[in-house]
Amino acid sequence: MAYNEELVKRIRNAITIFPEDFTEKKMFGGVAFLYQGKMTVGPVKNDLMVRVIGSKMDTFLQQEFVRPMDFTGKPMKEFIFVSPEGFKTEEQLQHWIELGLEHAKSKLK
Repeated sequence: MAYNEELVKRIRNAITIFPEDFTEKKMFGGVAFLYQGKMTVGPVKNDLMVRVIGSKMDTFLQQEFVRPMDFTGKPMKEFIFVSPEGFKTEEQLQHWIELGLEHAKSKLK
């Protein structure tokens, strides 16, 4: 399954502003960006996969260009897809990366 290489480049560039170290791992037919072994974000085809803290899922699912991640045919817990219109700007992409990082850090506590 192909994924958007340009989005991978944008994510690599965007995470350079964080003091945290991210790693990359091939997953879901794309590349997942991990923080301390926990998934944060990654491209799946042309969409952006984002991990979200469970208590915030309903809020984000109400936003335009966001839908549940249904990679397996049913929604996956604490995962969303953001369509390309939802991360056109670097500021929008940064927002989603921060959300994914927040989720990863919440799993380390």
